[in-house]
Amino acid sequence: MKKSKKDKSQAEEPHQAEHEETAEKGEVDELHGAVESLQKEKDELFGKLQRISADYANYQKRVPKQISDSISYEKERMIKSLLPALDNFEHTLQNAHSAEKVEVLVKGIQIIYDQLIEILKSHNVEQIKALDEPFDPAVHEAMTQQTDTEKDPNVVLEEFQKGYKLNGRVIRPSKVVVNKLPAEETAEQKETTPEEPATGECETLEEE
Repeated sequence: MKKSKKDKSQAEEPHQAEHEETAEKGEVDELHGAVESLQKEKDELFGKLQRISADYANYQKRVPKQISDSISYEKERMIKSLLPALDNFEHTLQNAHSAEKVEVLVKGIQIIYDQLIEILKSHNVEQIKALDEPFDPAVHEAMTQQTDTEKDPNVVLEEFQKGYKLNGRVIRPSKVVVNKLPAEETAEQKETTPEEPATGECETLEEE
């Protein structure tokens, strides 16, 4: 006895429903797996963020201390380098009254001065050249002007106070006297004074 189409359809319905249920379950399991994977990734990123935040907080605490320690170390290093010069200066003062000649005292002071210059060089401090150099407003500060016809115009004739650089940067400009020749002043006056017409030319114009 043959089954009708209706009977076949009714027989296939449980199998189809079971297949659909299996497919839905697979999709749900796949979604659960994706959610778990995302949750795990989120937890890992959050953990990294917490570690970075903790490291940054420690960095903020550590850096000011390192800077302070570095400054203290540099101060100590500079003071220690100055102590030998101070010792020599003290010995020179103690022996000043017993020095037989002024030249001996001057020589002792010169030694101390040279020693201080070398100490400054060791800390990347250098003196600015000024005497007989062309005036440079970037490193020189003009205090006044004088005239010396035997020297070039605009050169430094005298140095009131030495200038210094630290690591190539000016920390104090040299205070200097600059050479100003009379010829320069005359030329400047001619440039600033307007020319006046000659008296004869004016009379001729009036007669015409």
